[in-house]
Amino acid sequence: MIHWRSMRSALAAALAACLLLAPEALARPARAPGPPEHPRVRLETERGAIELELDRVRAPLTTANFLRYVEAGRYDGGRFHRTVRADNQPADRVRIAVVQAGVAPAKESEDFPPIPLERTRDTGLHHREGTLSMARAGPDTATSDFFICIGDEPELDSGGRRNPDGQGFAAFGRVVSGMDVVRRIHAAPAKDQALDPPVRILRARRMGTR
Repeated sequence: MIHWRSMRSALAAALAACLLLAPEALARPARAPGPPEHPRVRLETERGAIELELDRVRAPLTTANFLRYVEAGRYDGGRFHRTVRADNQPADRVRIAVVQAGVAPAKESEDFPPIPLERTRDTGLHHREGTLSMARAGPDTATSDFFICIGDEPELDSGGRRNPDGQGFAAFGRVVSGMDVVRRIHAAPAKDQALDPPVRILRARRMGTR
């Protein structure tokens, strides 16, 4: 048989232990929320707005690089300057459809250092309709120029044949709104592959900030 006095003593001891632990538990700082896994950026252009969603999880270096330019205001006054389409790449055996943009030419000398190439074979991302990716020359040379795919472009992935080195390009996001604007830019007047005139980027901002 359990005696009431014994049970009452046990309950009192348990309550005292809880009271001793409670202040310590309350003193623990709340864990701060981490950065969003898929931050969004709004590009306001002369032809309309384009909203981009970035993939910080699978392409962290490339995403951080792009956001660095956005937050420094480097794309404000920049431009879409290149369109690649069926009628202006006669010498290319492997043809693609993209529009390319970057900072204003006068600011190119202020670009941040080049970043390592995050290959699609490692990230698991692919160049599909609306994919956002970094332009480059050789591997590990990307700085501020980026492009957006018009349609699926598997030849821009790792192992693709568009670039002779076969390393592909660093996909790191996608268009979530404004693909109609991207297509208008793609179809705009051009001399060879140079948009004439370029389409100005009025400003670029992380969504949720002014």
